[in-house]
Amino acid sequence: MRKAIVYQNYIFDLYGTLFDIRTDEDKKSLWKQMAAFYTFNGALYKPKHFKKKYCEYAQAEKETVIQEHPEYTKIDIEIKNVFKKLYTDCGVTPSKELVEVTARLFRCLSTTMQVKPYKGVFELFDELHKKGKKIFLLSNAQRSFTEPELRSAGIYDKFDGVLISSDELCCKPDTAFYQKLFDKYGLKKEESIMVGNDATSDIKGANDFGIDSLYIHTEISPQPMPKHPGSTYVIKDGDFRKISKLIVR
Repeated sequence: MRKAIVYQNYIFDLYGTLFDIRTDEDKKSLWKQMAAFYTFNGALYKPKHFKKKYCEYAQAEKETVIQEHPEYTKIDIEIKNVFKKLYTDCGVTPSKELVEVTARLFRCLSTTMQVKPYKGVFELFDELHKKGKKIFLLSNAQRSFTEPELRSAGIYDKFDGVLISSDELCCKPDTAFYQKLFDKYGLKKEESIMVGNDATSDIKGANDFGIDSLYIHTEISPQPMPKHPGSTYVIKDGDFRKISKLIVR
């Protein structure tokens, strides 16, 4: 039997691990409403043209990041650059506030089920803090989308540290993203564990970086569940409440 390890740092993925959320960026109403919002702000678009330019600018942003950061194996972009370009291309110079509101509107309109924490998340966080543990978020996400969702759920301030891929322009499973977290907060690998619902970005990334991991299979995990996720611990039924018994000492 594996000897129980006393971890000090608990690193969590967000969507599908702590929170349930459903989004759909293919629905026609999203692009119709976004085109209308831009037109209202002086940037005239038809829905199909708006979607086409959005995809083009997002791809161009990815290519720019790849060129500027050849050291990353998995990149991310700052989506606000895309929304800004969609304005400036039509001769509109948007304020930072307008770009931020636009990004949040896009997230709101593309969300089909509002974010909600899984049962046991707040209880586990309270338990960890009572035991003097540290809690970190390592998320492949856009800050403009994620931070408002975390704050509205009342959980943002419960983290001892947050690292979001859009800020760093790289994401899991790139070990560079893990290293950024460890460097920023002075973490030690032997004291840390990654908890996530994706066998590739969360678990493979943790393995490649050299830290323990817990895989939890939820409804929005990549399907089907892998027979051997490669993690140190496994929760097959998505019950977040089981985490405490497995890895909290």
